[in-house]
Amino acid sequence: MTDTLEQPETIERSSPKPEFTDAEAGAKVFPDSTLRHYNYFTPQKRKQSHYEDVTVEVQPDPRHYLAQGWLYGFSDGRGGYPLDWTVLKAWGVDRGDPERFPGSGGSGYGWPAHGWHEFRDPNEEWELTFYRNNSNVVRQINANIETARETKAFEQWNPNWVTFVERNVGAWMHVEHGLGLYLFANAQRRAPTNMHNNAISVNSMHRIRFAQDLALYNLTLSEEIESFDGAAHVETWNADPAWQGVRKLAEAMTAIDDWAEAIFVANVVFEPLVGELFRSHLVQQAAPGNGDFVTPTVVGAGEWDYASRDLRYTKAMFELLTNDKEFADHNKAIMDGWLSTWVPQAIVAARQLQPLWSQPDAKPPRFEDGLDRAKSRFSGILSELSLQIPKELTQ
Repeated sequence: MTDTLEQPETIERSSPKPEFTDAEAGAKVFPDSTLRHYNYFTPQKRKQSHYEDVTVEVQPDPRHYLAQGWLYGFSDGRGGYPLDWTVLKAWGVDRGDPERFPGSGGSGYGWPAHGWHEFRDPNEEWELTFYRNNSNVVRQINANIETARETKAFEQWNPNWVTFVERNVGAWMHVEHGLGLYLFANAQRRAPTNMHNNAISVNSMHRIRFAQDLALYNLTLSEEIESFDGAAHVETWNADPAWQGVRKLAEAMTAIDDWAEAIFVANVVFEPLVGELFRSHLVQQAAPGNGDFVTPTVVGAGEWDYASRDLRYTKAMFELLTNDKEFADHNKAIMDGWLSTWVPQAIVAARQLQPLWSQPDAKPPRFEDGLDRAKSRFSGILSELSLQIPKELTQ
């Protein structure tokens, strides 16, 4: 006998049916509703770039969109990125801080510091470009050094050149490390927009990478050249009279509080008058005559970073400020003061390097010729920025 189980009775339930009224979020159709890029800013060219999509206005700013004020601040009560972290000004700055009070809503939206947000990095640097460019540079340097190892190229060096490289090329890594870590990394945090932050932080990483390139090259030479003293650069940097002017200037630059002054002094003053003088007019010129075709490839990578990329964004950044709609005269006066302060120190540091020109067996062109070319290069940069050539340049 089979028991038959009764099936429970199925109850049909009712539920509310959704009714679409075109009032829900996303229902409204705009002329650009189907676009896949942002349009809350004015692109620099006719069509906005991918760089602008991932960079412009990424950093939140109550001067534009945050009606409730900064989301974060410091222990002294200041929030976010205060504009008074530099004495330079951009149009729109003098309108005063927007009032914040319950119910103020979007009153702050009408107070953008427009001039700062106009900056676009001509290199269009962001995370992807940084990794791509630096990996290419490191790959090329490693390939050159490995080829030199396999072909015993280091055995062709003049003995006197070995001493020169271990002391002086090694000493330059202290400059790169100090400026990269303590000047540029600090300045990028204090700059007022994400466009500035990206460009300056990449500059910082260029410096740190170049310092690392020189450090690794120093280790390679210690392994490949029996007489190479890999620690000689420390004593040179600390005690060699020829380097004390550069050391004093580099350390003074890391103490600059104003982020714009720090970038200006490093890239507009120090690099043309001291950095390129040492790298291009001494190391690059003297190395081949002393049997060294490897060091120029390592040093040249750092030279390329500055001349082709870092100086390029620097000029774009300060051109906006020297041509500002409201504060061009103010900014030029400030920069002229910076030039008066720092150019004499850079010239002193450059002249103290002069004994290095006599150390290699195969001499580079005369120091005075190199310094004249460095001064000419510096004057050209100032002309592009619409700044006067300081009288201190004649020292």
